[in-house]
Amino acid sequence: MSKKLSYLIFLLILMKIMSCEEIIPVAPAENELLDGPTEGLSHAEQRQFLNGDIAFNDEVFSSVDGLGPGFVATSCGSCHPGDGKGHPFTTLTRFGQTLPNTLPELSIGGPQLQNRAIPGFEPEKIPDGVPFMKFTPPAVTGLGFLAALTDQQILQYVDSLDEDGDGISGVPNYITPPPYFEQKWLHQPVNGKIIGRFGKKAAAIDLLQQTVSAYNQDMGVTSTFEPVDPFSQLTTDPEVFDQTIRDVVFYLRTLKAPIPRNEDDIQVLKGKRIFNEIQCSSCHIPEWTTPDSDISALSNKTFYPYTDLLLHDMGPGLDDGATEGSAETYEWRTPPLWGLGLSPNSQGGSFFLMHDGRARSIKQAIVLHGGEAESSRNQFTSLSETDKEALITFLESL
Repeated sequence: MSKKLSYLIFLLILMKIMSCEEIIPVAPAENELLDGPTEGLSHAEQRQFLNGDIAFNDEVFSSVDGLGPGFVATSCGSCHPGDGKGHPFTTLTRFGQTLPNTLPELSIGGPQLQNRAIPGFEPEKIPDGVPFMKFTPPAVTGLGFLAALTDQQILQYVDSLDEDGDGISGVPNYITPPPYFEQKWLHQPVNGKIIGRFGKKAAAIDLLQQTVSAYNQDMGVTSTFEPVDPFSQLTTDPEVFDQTIRDVVFYLRTLKAPIPRNEDDIQVLKGKRIFNEIQCSSCHIPEWTTPDSDISALSNKTFYPYTDLLLHDMGPGLDDGATEGSAETYEWRTPPLWGLGLSPNSQGGSFFLMHDGRARSIKQAIVLHGGEAESSRNQFTSLSETDKEALITFLESL
């Protein structure tokens, strides 16, 4: 083979390699993604995780296989794209309960509005003058670690009478458990009720209740767990298999915890110090450790969600006049902050924060805090612009 031909072949190979490098995109770093399994799952658990992933993200319901007649979304993933926060387009509307410890009024369509309908049916409308709450779908990663905590761990942060005088008096939301309630060893019933820990008002006790409710109320899909159609209030044959429900619950329990970024950055470290100094960490508890779990990968793991899972008085500005469980209308569960900086990835490139997405930036979300958070808010607004930016940089790193 001549040198000229060899050189030509070398150039062709080099061009081929370079063209492939340009075509194949670089995979995002693991800490830039919210989805993915937690480490340490067995092969059998990985298979169930994959089954749950398919049901959660790929299965889209239609009227043929159980959607509606009234619904909000056609799939789980449409509300939680990439397992992240939802967009106002898929915001849920809850109504029908205006006082704590009362039942939602089903005769007017509560507890959730089905604002879309299949052909031949009319979407629901909230009666005039009825208070309602709008809930932007939250990110779903890391929930299994929160679910693994015991009630006793959560109760250690309850200070309903503010005995330490710091202005913070978190309380649990006590919920009447559904008939299919499981994992009783994690919970300490009080007058037959259990501490809720999921949802904007902490109205779901565990991820089974959260999942069953989402299928039923969000998609109008019945199951053996919840056989009553929310639109007609009639009992129907199950429209989703029990195993599918179980697979989705397992998927949610074993999604990885969000991975922080730039932890050693000077601005991030400065912002973390300010976060603690202005007492944001009084409600957004940084660190927890799970006890033994029936899923080995979740046992005895330290994680950093930045929440106490308790209800707090957030002031009149966030009082929507409606509620769930034992919560007051002005009380909201402390939302986890992990993954906050990745929220725009699933929200169309912008932030939609607070329970209803009204805050369009982290700074605006902080300023909307009232009630028990008023002191921290005021300390934030008194910070220099440099310190404010450091705090926001820290929050974006979570």
